[in-house]
Amino acid sequence: MNVKRTFGTILTILGIVGLIYAGWGFVNHSVGNRELIVVGIIGLIFFMSGIGLVKNTKDVA
Repeated sequence: MNVKRTFGTILTILGIVGLIYAGWGFVNHSVGNRELIVVGIIGLIFFMSGIGLVKNTKDVA
């Protein structure tokens, strides 16, 4: 079990959830814009770092 790959997967999933929440909030105007911008930026950071970890981690058999 590769810890970096697992952590990258978790970060990617959290990033996707954050981006979906921010997009849903922008469409419905349910939450303040500042909160949605912060959640969207954090979601984007999590998503990009998770993808980077999964992509750059080599499988060792």
